[in-house]
Amino acid sequence: MTLKHLKYLSAYLLPIIAFLSIYAGGYYSFSALIFIFIFIPTIELFTNGNTSNLSKVEEEIAAADRFYDYLLYSLVPFQFGILAFFLYRIGDPNLAWYEVIGMVTAYGMACGLTINNAHELGHRNTKMEQFMSKAALMTSLYMHFFIEHNRGHHLHVATDEDPASSRYGENLYAFYLRSIPGSWRSAWNLEKKRLNALNKNVWTLENEMLVYQIIQFTLVALIGVFLGIKVMICFIIGAAIGCLLLETVNYIEHYGLRRKKKANGKRYERTQPIHSWNSNHPIGRMVMLELSRHSDHHFIANRKYQLLRHFDDSPQMPAGYPGMMLLALVPPLWFKVMHKLIDAREQVETENFQNPVLG
Repeated sequence: MTLKHLKYLSAYLLPIIAFLSIYAGGYYSFSALIFIFIFIPTIELFTNGNTSNLSKVEEEIAAADRFYDYLLYSLVPFQFGILAFFLYRIGDPNLAWYEVIGMVTAYGMACGLTINNAHELGHRNTKMEQFMSKAALMTSLYMHFFIEHNRGHHLHVATDEDPASSRYGENLYAFYLRSIPGSWRSAWNLEKKRLNALNKNVWTLENEMLVYQIIQFTLVALIGVFLGIKVMICFIIGAAIGCLLLETVNYIEHYGLRRKKKANGKRYERTQPIHSWNSNHPIGRMVMLELSRHSDHHFIANRKYQLLRHFDDSPQMPAGYPGMMLLALVPPLWFKVMHKLIDAREQVETENFQNPVLG
């Protein structure tokens, strides 16, 4: 096992800390929250990250190395273990109210990372990997993401047609209200369109969206029946925290960036690295399996996480993902930082257009 392998084992840090948070209880139950939103942003304040990319030979070796796949696969059963332990612990009637809150947030942090892992698996081609993606998303009650992200978001990213691409001047909370229901509706409409093309009724078990709702409702109902209403509510809140983490990531990844329409005005230009915000800050990159190298992910969607590249012309975040997520929670500060960066890029693009020789 090489250093390149070992660094990605940090993807286990959050799941392990979430598990220990739930196990330890007390004020330690907030450890996962502190790790993500205090420890990582603080460390990354003093780092700029590595902008180097793998060579062609290194890419070929990494692409063929099954270690990276097995690491990804192993995180799915680990999440189910966290879910089972969380359901067991949260039902303890002797827990103090703050312990319940801490454990729920710990489970929510685990869900947020799991959605990211499911995202990577959802871009794979095998039935097993796609099944694992859907199973992981079930633990966060966000299975429709599998449809919407792959068939909707990647098609419409950085346009107003995409509910998961935040708009210039749109604050995070307004984005939640538009993106969460909009993504669900988009996934339903995508399935409806697929079934209509096959001359099949939408109200059938061939409708994946319908099946997902049945699965998720059944899971929640079973938890409520066998473990009680309190446990069921805590599970729903924990899953909701994970979903909000995902949507916050969606918000920061494409904020204010838009693809232009072609000359005919009917189709958009191809998605390029300039249409996603990038971050090379090291801890977030490793913990989130290179999600923060998002520009390359949208440029070539099926490129595996260990191969994602830095592009000099992609817009760069001034901090890592956890720090930027915190910043997004305070819209005035977010706008002050991000609008300055966006306006500066637009000015450079305008100057290059007017002076193509200099550009």
